[in-house]
Amino acid sequence: MSRRSGGRQARLAVRLAPLTEEAKPVHPGETGGTFMPLSESAMSAVADNAYRILSEIGFSRSTPHCTETMVSAGAIMGDDGRLRISRSLVDHTLSICQRNLTLHGVEPKHDLELSGQRVHFSTAGAAVHVSDPENNTYRNSATEDLYDMARIADTCEHIHMFQRMCVLRDIDDPKTMDLNTLYCSIIGNSKHIGTSFTEADHVTAGLKMLHHFAGSEEAWRARPFVSMSNCFVVPPMTFAEESLECLRVGVEGGMPILLLSAGQAGATSPALLAGAVSQAWAECLGGLVYVNAIKPGAPAIIGTWPFVSDLRTGAMSGGSPEQGILSAACAQMGNYFDLPTGTACGMTDAKFPDFQAGAERAYTAVAAAMAGANVVYESAGMYGSLMGACPESLLMDNDVLGACMRMTKGIKVDEDSLSFDVINEVCMGGKGHYLGSDQTLSVMQSEYIYPNLGDRSSPNVWAEQGKPVLLEKAIAKKKELLANYFPTHISDEADLAIRAEFDIRLTREQIGR
Repeated sequence: MSRRSGGRQARLAVRLAPLTEEAKPVHPGETGGTFMPLSESAMSAVADNAYRILSEIGFSRSTPHCTETMVSAGAIMGDDGRLRISRSLVDHTLSICQRNLTLHGVEPKHDLELSGQRVHFSTAGAAVHVSDPENNTYRNSATEDLYDMARIADTCEHIHMFQRMCVLRDIDDPKTMDLNTLYCSIIGNSKHIGTSFTEADHVTAGLKMLHHFAGSEEAWRARPFVSMSNCFVVPPMTFAEESLECLRVGVEGGMPILLLSAGQAGATSPALLAGAVSQAWAECLGGLVYVNAIKPGAPAIIGTWPFVSDLRTGAMSGGSPEQGILSAACAQMGNYFDLPTGTACGMTDAKFPDFQAGAERAYTAVAAAMAGANVVYESAGMYGSLMGACPESLLMDNDVLGACMRMTKGIKVDEDSLSFDVINEVCMGGKGHYLGSDQTLSVMQSEYIYPNLGDRSSPNVWAEQGKPVLLEKAIAKKKELLANYFPTHISDEADLAIRAEFDIRLTREQIGR
């Protein structure tokens, strides 16, 4: 664009009134589903295969509670120790399970409606390092890092919920670590929170903490604003015994469960992608049967997170194109079954924010979103095949996710948007362009999305501005934000009550109190 036209665009922008929330170009829950890697017949074949895996192969290593509960519901425990689930039992579960699910925000304005093909983006991960591009290094992740990333994500419009991103490696005791993970996420972020637990008694303690945050157990159960990411299965088709107990306590305590199957294609799930999708869905449907055998209609998200192996080395490749298409296919199967779904896309194998990172994040995240995944987890901040989490990347990734959501929203076609009268006026009236038309001014910010950090200036303007570098801008913005932004959505009364009962490692000063 010429400098003249760039100036004209700037003048147009000045004349625009501030946007209302309704007038923004994208919103949480835009409808996907236009990308369909599976045909109708392929979806039916995958579903039939998942049913067959459950009925003929089944799960090993069921816990006593799982066995008793599932057998009472109609599952069969074989002499070989494998728990098999018939098609009729799965279909019965599908008739009683909760389909349209609300993930409540810590603040109600951030509630997410998981239904149909409504799309949302979330963080996630268990990185053991912080990817530090300013110093070109990886270091151990710590408690304050999680709190900082929660705060940054709280300001990012297109990151709709916050699931923990890193392990608190400065805390040795697993229970203390689980509880501080929960605390840091909630105190730093007002959106829906995702976390995980390593043992069942940690869940019990976490629920007590959540009752403090909510004000009471009754208030928590009315609006459960934290979901549990639960790896109840170790692919292929093996129950994770301690995770099953965490799941049970969570369901009984009113916590939504993300039923997470994370097979790695070519390693712990078939290398052929249709087989990987089939296994992931079989595993998650089995988990759904257990959840509903415990409590019919309990809130659960189908967490088909099939990962990919680089078959040259066996290493995970989160930024591969196969990651995008696998996750899109799993999301499409969620539409087939009409179940709330979450999948993992937006990871990168790059070590720091660079061309590789941006490309891998964009082409995987947009595939899952356009397929209609209700939640796209791991969509921001994750590097090094999930080994590193990068705080400043959240700010850059927010731009990427906004663009992905705009692509997901698609194009509205009606008599007004077809614009015949506007075309006629410009062509026949001698104007020759649309820059100053009433239509252009009226839709400039509602039809189009613009990056917060990305640079669209001309090379001359860019040079006049000192040749800004995107990563440097993100680092500066991160420092400014962390020095000044301390969320206050949790009352001092609740915070002090929690500190009186639990070993909270962040000081009051660190959270700006």
